[in-house]
Amino acid sequence: MLIDSHVNLHAPQFDEDREEVIARARAAGVGLMIEISDRLATFEATHGLAMAHPEIWCTVGVHPHEARHYEDLTDDRLVELSARPRVVGIGECGLDFHYDFSPRDIQAEVFRRHVSAARLTGLPLVIHTREADAEMAAILREEQGRGPFKFLMHCYTSGMELAETAMELGGWFSVSGIASFKAAEDVRQVIRAMPADRIIVETDCPYLAPTPYRGRRNEPAYVGRVLETLAEVRGWSMEEADRRTTDAFFDLFHAVPRPDAAS
Repeated sequence: MLIDSHVNLHAPQFDEDREEVIARARAAGVGLMIEISDRLATFEATHGLAMAHPEIWCTVGVHPHEARHYEDLTDDRLVELSARPRVVGIGECGLDFHYDFSPRDIQAEVFRRHVSAARLTGLPLVIHTREADAEMAAILREEQGRGPFKFLMHCYTSGMELAETAMELGGWFSVSGIASFKAAEDVRQVIRAMPADRIIVETDCPYLAPTPYRGRRNEPAYVGRVLETLAEVRGWSMEEADRRTTDAFFDLFHAVPRPDAAS
């Protein structure tokens, strides 16, 4: 069973054929998907997908691009929404200093509220970080000092120093189609250093389609190619890559019931 740990099926890119995309994922052997919340304005759509499809679970959170619209967001509100059925994570949240669509201080404050919600609920935090390595490392260290929480460095493409901090603090990492891009040797170098028991895979669809689909709209059906890339980079067989990433997924997203191994 393939697992796509990060999909954005509520995105408008899927408005014309969403159910067909989900059907193609099933046909490709994708048995579980985590539908990611990027803002509360679309959370009902995100949660609705999880409620309508037995293989889809979801998160609740606000992307750093949207943080400027959620200055009044509280950890209590995130905790409240996370109590709904089939919500299994907090996020996507974090820091994005590449685009700076939201002021950096607001990004950081909204991110800290997500950390608090993850700590209060025990659910894993799905982190987006881009060109904010030092600031992210500092927040992670400070917040872990206040109390432990599980976290995932989603679609990790940042530097080795932040990766080492996340590893030290017990973080998980997800690998995306970027790892298959010819020019992404720096990303592959970090992947080789990631802890073998804390790596999972994702598509981040509709974005970042892996080679040979690059340039197309990404779909969960392509997550098998991401797994193949991870196996190649780490020197694992496909069976080992599948086993390791599946175990790591259920260790992280512990609220998702693991199917019986015999089924």
